[in-house]
Amino acid sequence: SGDTSHDTSRDTSHDTGGDLVVGDDGLARPRWATTDLLLREYYDTEWGMPVRDEQGMFERISLEAFQSGLSWLTILRKREAFRAAFAGFGPEAVAAFGEEDVARLLTDPGIVRNRRKIEATIRNARATLALRAEGGLVEFVWSFGPARTPAPRSMADVPTRSPESTALAAALKARGFAHVGPTTMYALMEAVGIVDTHLLGSHRRGTSGVWT
Repeated sequence: SGDTSHDTSRDTSHDTGGDLVVGDDGLARPRWATTDLLLREYYDTEWGMPVRDEQGMFERISLEAFQSGLSWLTILRKREAFRAAFAGFGPEAVAAFGEEDVARLLTDPGIVRNRRKIEATIRNARATLALRAEGGLVEFVWSFGPARTPAPRSMADVPTRSPESTALAAALKARGFAHVGPTTMYALMEAVGIVDTHLLGSHRRGTSGVWT
């Protein structure tokens, strides 16, 4: 709607008392997805839906790395600025970035100006190109999917890492990626649909089509 002055925390017709909140539209969402319109839209349309293209996966890995230590809302608000700064997250374009680009990015107020994360993003773009020889980033990341997905009733039941995210982090690091720890990779797996951590009772549970 673009009306960012509208506070969705007031949209709740009733609170179930747990981690799910029923909105004015009658749909149940986790509490974190009801505190801001941008988060609600992201939750309703994008989070947990399968990402199967290289550029999309590279963008998600990049944004998850930048999010470390910050709120996801901060990253969402800066997302368009990140896309403009990093050439739409095209791996070829970012892989060609040099020291002049790093200097440019460090003065860009629209993004998170962290040298280590900026340099990691460029390094990860180059590693993404190299990974094409093994079938590509998308196939590689998806190959670490678990045999079953969590079925959380509350946020306390949602893991922050898993054996698969730990293995994915190690495998990516071995191939030259940086800022891809087990917790960051679990957040990636949630975001791109590899695991479904929508709470039981949420209107989004099972919508990815990956898990029945």
